[in-house]
Amino acid sequence: MLTTAWLEGLSLGDAIAADPLEGGYASKTFRVRTTLGESVVVKTQDDLPADLYALEADGLDALRAPGGFAVPSVLRVTSSYIVLTDLGTSEPSPTYWEDAGRALAVQHQQTADKFGYHLDNYLGTLPQRNPWTSDGHAFFAEHRLLRYLEEPNCHNQLPSEDRRRLERVAGRLPELIPPQPPSLLHGDLWHGNLLPAPDGGPAMIDPAVHYGWPEADLATLLIYGHLSDTFFDAYEEAHPLAPGWRDRLPLLHLRELLCITAHWPDRAETVSEISAILKQFD
Repeated sequence: MLTTAWLEGLSLGDAIAADPLEGGYASKTFRVRTTLGESVVVKTQDDLPADLYALEADGLDALRAPGGFAVPSVLRVTSSYIVLTDLGTSEPSPTYWEDAGRALAVQHQQTADKFGYHLDNYLGTLPQRNPWTSDGHAFFAEHRLLRYLEEPNCHNQLPSEDRRRLERVAGRLPELIPPQPPSLLHGDLWHGNLLPAPDGGPAMIDPAVHYGWPEADLATLLIYGHLSDTFFDAYEEAHPLAPGWRDRLPLLHLRELLCITAHWPDRAETVSEISAILKQFD
């Protein structure tokens, strides 16, 4: 699949091959090689919200914190595709996870006066609502948990008792999660969105940027896997966490699990995970 408009006017040569890349939910992603020996990454899809790629570009720009993660540059963005610089296929450096922990700490040290963001954007293909909110517990309750109850797939799959439990747990957040500053979050920081930059250092892609609880980014990183203690030691050296943060992670996992349920109609295993967490914290 090659489209001449992808690279037109970018002085990179003509596209000669488009190799599919794995990962990502919303887009078909390709590494496009050119007649001048260059390569870029193109993400494309025809049936996405018209502003999704423009908002992705905004999020990438927001993450360019000095001393933080490398992020790809945006070469072109339209309603149906985005062209990014290619981070390549480098091996991680020997200090990759230590550097990643430090980079995330630097990112989380970028703070705002309120929770939210200057734009609504997307998590997957569903809207992520980011109204500026002074209360972090109210922000997470309303815009990261309860907002999914209106999504048809969640409404149809979550038992009525679990919907009531979610409302009760959302109301108890001030008891369950200590106050945290509104920090700059990647917003969808699962393992697939971390990768080595060309120099082997840590890079990130596919953001759902907003200002929120730092622990929420860590929860997404750990929902389906574990990271080396080296990562957390480096992170906490620069950005200490409140005691008991690991015990709170399942509660913060709810946002990701609800989003997964909202995207697919048959997620019995995910619904069971949600139910177990709700019973734990109800």
